[in-house]
Amino acid sequence: MAKVITAKQAAELINDDDVIVFAADGMAGYPNEIVEAARQRFIDEGHPTNITSVRGAGMGTFEENMLGEGAWCLDGMLSRSISSYLAVCPILARKVEENKVQAYMFPLGPILQLFIEVGRGMPGVMTKIGLGTFMDPRYGGGKCNSLTEKEGDNLVEYIPDFMGEEYLFYKSPGMDVALLRGTSADIHGNISIEKESVDLEMLSVAQAVKSSGGIVICQVEKLVDVYDIHARNVKVPAMYVDYIVVAEHPEDVPQNMGRRHSGDYNYSFTGDEIVDVKKSTDIMHLDHKKIIARRASMEIKEGDVVNFGIGMPQNVPTILEECGRGDMVMMMSETGVMGGIPAVGKDFGCHWNPEAFSDHGSHFAYFNGGNLDAGFFGLSEVDKKGNMNTSHLNGKISGIGGFTDISATSKKVVFMGTFTADGLKTEVKDGKLNIVQEGKYKKFIDKCEKVSFVAEEYLKNHESFLFITERCVIRCSKKGMVLEEVAPGIDINTQIIDQCDVELIIPEGGPKEMESCIFFEEGFRV
Repeated sequence: MAKVITAKQAAELINDDDVIVFAADGMAGYPNEIVEAARQRFIDEGHPTNITSVRGAGMGTFEENMLGEGAWCLDGMLSRSISSYLAVCPILARKVEENKVQAYMFPLGPILQLFIEVGRGMPGVMTKIGLGTFMDPRYGGGKCNSLTEKEGDNLVEYIPDFMGEEYLFYKSPGMDVALLRGTSADIHGNISIEKESVDLEMLSVAQAVKSSGGIVICQVEKLVDVYDIHARNVKVPAMYVDYIVVAEHPEDVPQNMGRRHSGDYNYSFTGDEIVDVKKSTDIMHLDHKKIIARRASMEIKEGDVVNFGIGMPQNVPTILEECGRGDMVMMMSETGVMGGIPAVGKDFGCHWNPEAFSDHGSHFAYFNGGNLDAGFFGLSEVDKKGNMNTSHLNGKISGIGGFTDISATSKKVVFMGTFTADGLKTEVKDGKLNIVQEGKYKKFIDKCEKVSFVAEEYLKNHESFLFITERCVIRCSKKGMVLEEVAPGIDINTQIIDQCDVELIIPEGGPKEMESCIFFEEGFRV
């Protein structure tokens, strides 16, 4: 049976040099009272020191605060971070940029699948995800700064020939303690997650840590009798759980990044309530963001299963709702939530009116198997070959999350974003797009600093993929970068060719004009 202890006692179980593993995404799954107790212990006693933090997704709120990974960013406490995303915790990202903490960035899927493999006694996971990117040891091995390059272990191995094909092998860093969060625990230690808005990788993390000889600690909101949790609602069986911490202030357990108190709780995200989504969705003003989202929505077919990344792609479901076509596709998020409408902003990863939840690690088997009909992603930095950099931009380290997995395997890939960055101002008038002020930085450049999407790898199995911007549509194929469509009102030479360092192929007869209905308030339909 699991033993019930306090958060303070849980913090005392963490030793110097331990590898701590989380099952969290933003603030979902974040065991806030245990993390804060460990932070306070370090302040009072100077221990634990030199810990490694491992998690699939980022853990934080995108704010400068002591939540998420930021709680442990004290000098001497956290020495190494392994995840797929840093920007969600600005304090940690800055520590990495300043070479004060070692950091590795790996695709979300391989990290989640690493837990599954370690749980069954394997030393790591072999996959094609990350080949040719900066996670590939031939191009950096996922090391995010010079400190890691100089002092860090090599956690990825290139396998040049396994049954005639090349792979990457992501190694386990060792796992000592799992810090998890559920909703209820019975007195035997069975854990349920009825109040969680995403179905995370709790079970596979617990299995991996137990297989590695470590301990599993789970924070819950309440302790109940055996059988008070229906057997089918148990997420982590008691045999994997060593200790239970009952939160002293369950009203302050965050649901996600934007909902941190009981008064903010959204029952639609858990499927306990069905709401009128149209009342929760604002009509977008006709600007360059809406132009991009409208054009992107035209790439969706009835019945498609679609994934929308963070940022610009989150506007596409809004367009579908505006057109009364929100039910024409199955929308899913990389967090394992399916159906309904993906939430935006700090609710990212949650869905209004979800139809189903999937375990996080198992969910990526769908992506990696090449089943997704279409993936929509933000457009950050593109080189002359069509490669993308989403992680290291203008001296700042952000992350990749599930981007590398999903973009590498989707049947259709669409990158959405403005043609230039930082300061772009536009005007949509009389069915035309006017560039009022050009962005400071070019997005289409000669060479990316780091590569997280490899065009050549994708084009081995697919004919092409798209870049959709407010002023043009570019198709990348084995022929090169083809300028297929141009917005009405845009001058090709001064506002496209002069604003990029990529050689664009102009089709015979010139590019087509983007659909005129995109540029008027009324009349657009999907």
